[in-house]
Amino acid sequence: MKDTITIGITDCSKYENYRKWIDGDPRVSVVKLSHHENNLPDISKCDGVVLTGGEDVHPRFYNKMEYFTRCDEVDEKRDEFEWKVLEYTENHRIPVLGICRGLQMANVFFGGTLLPHIPDYGKSDHARSSGFDRYHSVTVEPNSQLNEILNASSGEVNSAHHQGADMIGRGLVVNALSPDGVIEGLERENRNGPFLVLVQWHPERMKNQESVFSKNIKEKFLQAVRYKT
Repeated sequence: MKDTITIGITDCSKYENYRKWIDGDPRVSVVKLSHHENNLPDISKCDGVVLTGGEDVHPRFYNKMEYFTRCDEVDEKRDEFEWKVLEYTENHRIPVLGICRGLQMANVFFGGTLLPHIPDYGKSDHARSSGFDRYHSVTVEPNSQLNEILNASSGEVNSAHHQGADMIGRGLVVNALSPDGVIEGLERENRNGPFLVLVQWHPERMKNQESVFSKNIKEKFLQAVRYKT
């Protein structure tokens, strides 16, 4: 077990939310992995990585250029940078927690695709409303790693996204769904791989930080980082 650990957090407009959420323990230090600074070598200092929320993943990364007109803001330099982050974490068996865009980026990295605009597919609107996160229930797959992390089969989470996972990437399985069938979580099918939990909600800014959908996610991720071999 490592007593002190370093977590890399990918840069985004709400970076401070993630940093404050992770950096509450004196045994945890944080490194900003920034596509603006192109500081990929700093990932060598990291014992775990958090992939943060933000812009839509450019559809060229999943060969669906016809979806581009349904995208909001995109940043291809960020996509390219985080692709390299995921290559590094896979090659070096680094635990990863993906949040919102982080889920989508990881799904694309593993060969999956995205829904370009969820309401176009007969689903509820999962985007923010009047500047605030929506909240809705989720159902957690009973035999999933996420179920073990949460010790809960259902609960309420926040929602602030207009895209979502469609075709699932290689080696990934769904671990949570919204009532209208939108994918709310992914994880590795083979648990022998390094920790990889991807959630569509924002645990770092849930109103109830004691909720297992926030607190347990962070605690189990940091535990996986400390005990990784």
